[in-house]
Amino acid sequence: MDLGIAGRKAIVCAASKGLGRACAMSLGREGVELVINARTADMLEATAEEIRQETGAKVTAVACDITTDAGRASVLAACPEPDILVNNAGGPPPGDFRDWDRDNWIAAVDANMLTPIFLIKATVDGMIARKFGRVVNITSAAVKSPIEILGLSNGARAGLTGFVAGLSRKTARNNVTINNLLPGPFDTDRFRSNIQVQADKAGVSYDEMLALRSNDNPTGRIGNPHEFGETCAFLCGANAGFMTGQNVLMDGGSFNSTF
Repeated sequence: MDLGIAGRKAIVCAASKGLGRACAMSLGREGVELVINARTADMLEATAEEIRQETGAKVTAVACDITTDAGRASVLAACPEPDILVNNAGGPPPGDFRDWDRDNWIAAVDANMLTPIFLIKATVDGMIARKFGRVVNITSAAVKSPIEILGLSNGARAGLTGFVAGLSRKTARNNVTINNLLPGPFDTDRFRSNIQVQADKAGVSYDEMLALRSNDNPTGRIGNPHEFGETCAFLCGANAGFMTGQNVLMDGGSFNSTF
């Protein structure tokens, strides 16, 4: 399927690895010109080169902390008029809420709620003026089905979800959609680290916990980031303009609900 976005420009955040990298790769295959960011310069440039080699896309790598004003400014300087924005940031660490102080909560809200909002604020009016825009926020399946040890993520991402629910209905008339993509268990570094925490808490090995999590999923496996990237690209497509304000859950069917 031709998604009709060849030649469009996209910002993809936290794209050196994991789900952000998968989204950038899939958009590159569609002929989208990319600006990708992450904190680690060498890893980011290696990813940029892989995307160039595999897709032929133009890729600009901007090493920065996207959760800071300076980081956002540097990314926007590299792509001042994006047609597509993929918001993504590493989730806060797992733990017990009794151990989190105000600074922990502020860091989580900055990364997983305010940074996406500020990037949307900086880009959405240009999208509206050009009558095309696609914003995809990578949040978490925990927004719909909270995970007890991920309380910081549960709270911050739920705040972003509420914000998007209102704004997305205001921008859609101008062919600017805003949707959230909610990953469940995908094979990423963060998933592996959470598996280790759960294994330690349960007193079992990493492999035992991984097998348990895989077997508990209706698909009997963990998700492949490529699947996630392809879904992100679809949401960014020219023919996805009648879909906005949605929370698209990708968890292999783990969340058991009729609706």
